[in-house]
Amino acid sequence: MKRENFTAARVTGFQCAPSKKQSIFWDGKTPGLGLRVTAAGSKAFIFETRLNGQTIRMTIGDPRNWAIGDAQAEASRLKVMTDQGIDPRQVIVDAIAAKEAEAAVQREQEDREIVTVAEAWQVYVAERSTAKMDGKPVWGERHKAHHAYFVQAGGVKRKRGTRPGESKKTRPGVLVPLMNMRLAALDADALAAWLDKETKQAPTTAAQAFRALRAFLTWCAKHKTYSAAVQAGACQSDDVKNRVPSPKIKKDDSLRKAQIKPWFEAVKKIGNPVIAAYLQGLLLTGARRNELAALRWHDVDFQWKSLTIRDKVEGERTIPLTPYLDHLIATLPRRNEFVFSSPTAASGRIEEPRIQHVKALKAAALPALSLHGLRRSFGTLSEWVEVPAGIVAQIMGHKPSAIAEKHYIQRELDLLHMWHVKIEAWVLEQAGIEFVPGQTGLRVVNIAATRLRDT
Repeated sequence: MKRENFTAARVTGFQCAPSKKQSIFWDGKTPGLGLRVTAAGSKAFIFETRLNGQTIRMTIGDPRNWAIGDAQAEASRLKVMTDQGIDPRQVIVDAIAAKEAEAAVQREQEDREIVTVAEAWQVYVAERSTAKMDGKPVWGERHKAHHAYFVQAGGVKRKRGTRPGESKKTRPGVLVPLMNMRLAALDADALAAWLDKETKQAPTTAAQAFRALRAFLTWCAKHKTYSAAVQAGACQSDDVKNRVPSPKIKKDDSLRKAQIKPWFEAVKKIGNPVIAAYLQGLLLTGARRNELAALRWHDVDFQWKSLTIRDKVEGERTIPLTPYLDHLIATLPRRNEFVFSSPTAASGRIEEPRIQHVKALKAAALPALSLHGLRRSFGTLSEWVEVPAGIVAQIMGHKPSAIAEKHYIQRELDLLHMWHVKIEAWVLEQAGIEFVPGQTGLRVVNIAATRLRDT
């Protein structure tokens, strides 16, 4: 194999031998350095040697881009590697793989940094909505509804009535201002500014949304996709926590004993018998407004005197059907599956009884009282009958508050019925309503001295 020291003139003059696809010319100065010339006239510096008993060949580059000295230096570097038992080809493959991996990490990091709060929120809600613990959903339907409410777009006509000066369309959810932000940019300063604005408009909702957001950021911190981007400690900043409104117990939102009679008189005069019965049902059962509004006819057992209520805590609970409430429900029209039906509402059931309730309160010259205040009233007024607290809690669907309540005391419906009838009878007594089960019609009388009957 003839070798000649490479010069610019020689490299330019090398030609492929006739009838061959390529010819290789070897440098006399640098071991392993050659010049490959094809029949088409293209040229490239190459390196060739033996490693582990096999011939390896690598392309260095085009002479137009590589000076002879640089090609000789590269060939010498490769020769040193092979003399050490290192395959230069594998080194190149490993280097390319390392660069690609580094680039992938960089792209992934960039993707994490540009992900928006809304994108991560959607994944969070989807995952938590389907998650289960001990075979039960982690999130109930009401919890899902709250999360949807916090990010609703707004601009939809309100289903419920509006107060004077209030928009007839829903406002955007309290978390909407944060949704288009980058997750990485959601820091303590951003949260503090958001709280300053939202607490002025709806402090209670802002506090609820903050707690939901805090749980979301904690989830992000544990998620492999979002952990590198999220600032999980943003909610823990004192500057942020000091801006979160403290939960406030609503005072003066329940009926006093002396107010029971005028309240019943005004409610019974409401022109819509379904709403009148519904409002009385709220006071006499302590149910949540949507629990009672969603009551279906198949949930009412007239034979065994019970109501099955869809409960946001336990899924459902069964409570007594007391005599007077039994009478109210039995007289309602059966227009569809709902007990408290509405021929005009799209849902088929009453949606906004608050308007008629407010009118009744004004007619009776009673102070403002929310629908949830009727639930509070049931719990408060029950104390006049000296009902055990656990009985009231079970009827209202409150979580057990003591170990004994959780694990040892399981009351049958008959026991609940005995006490519930006493509560109803006492309330009717204060309302001046004499009700005898099994008889048609009701009499409003002065029964201040009448004792409880049929208990």
